[in-house]
Amino acid sequence: MGDHRYTLLDVFTATPLEGNGLAVVHDADELDAAAMLALARETRLSETTFVQRAEVAGADYRNRIWTVELELPFAGHPSLGTAVAVARAEHGAPGPAVATPRELRYVQQTGAGLQPIDVRLDAPDAAYASMLQEPARLGAELPRAEATHPLGLTPEHADRALPPQLAGSGLTQLIVPLRDLDALARARPDWPAVERLLAAHGATVLYAAVCDPAAAHARTRGFVSAAVGEDPATGSAAGPLCAYLAARAGCAALTIEQGIELGRPSRIEAAMEGERPRVGGRVVAVADGTLHL
Repeated sequence: MGDHRYTLLDVFTATPLEGNGLAVVHDADELDAAAMLALARETRLSETTFVQRAEVAGADYRNRIWTVELELPFAGHPSLGTAVAVARAEHGAPGPAVATPRELRYVQQTGAGLQPIDVRLDAPDAAYASMLQEPARLGAELPRAEATHPLGLTPEHADRALPPQLAGSGLTQLIVPLRDLDALARARPDWPAVERLLAAHGATVLYAAVCDPAAAHARTRGFVSAAVGEDPATGSAAGPLCAYLAARAGCAALTIEQGIELGRPSRIEAAMEGERPRVGGRVVAVADGTLHL
């Protein structure tokens, strides 16, 4: 299969070794699904992405997103991190003495559609990226007992005003508002129960959130599966959470803190633009190299 460039990045942070880690494999057209899955298992990150030629008009590249288990049609931090990796590979990064950052825009192709992504390269290894996710859709509400039980919690730990609800903007997620930070810290996932609940409703992440709409702030934890574990930053759930709070509490812009419990603090910014959430954050590149396959 030859040599392939790769980039390691941390997304939703300006500090190396925080946020959500991502591996990006460039020039990956010749890699088949088996090879991509094997490489994702090699990195052991929550997601590894593969940049291929776009197959549809209007897209700059195709982004194939893999966990250690399967390919995802869409994900948040892999989209932003991949766009930054592409920008660095194609245009280079500004030197530390350059006063004007490079402003770039890409349209990526994923299994969920086409997503515009804006990238600002600030320094050789630092960037900010944001993307318009797919139009947000709010789905069914779930009983509080059903949504909290897989986390080792009870309905008393749930937010009294905000019910659990399915929401999506590319992927369906299960939003589970909790009453306070103590309830969030007490969450201990029963992974088989989490996986059954998500599968039953076609959702990818159980997104527990303590929401303060008045302060436009939320603190969250994202639970995926036994193989992936807890996610330090979930951009694909940040957009739906913003849409959820916009509909229920009139909060159309939101700052989200995640990953605190994992020692990987992350900061996600989300805001509604019409029916589509824009999700963004800082991105830092930590390594560039070559894969010999």
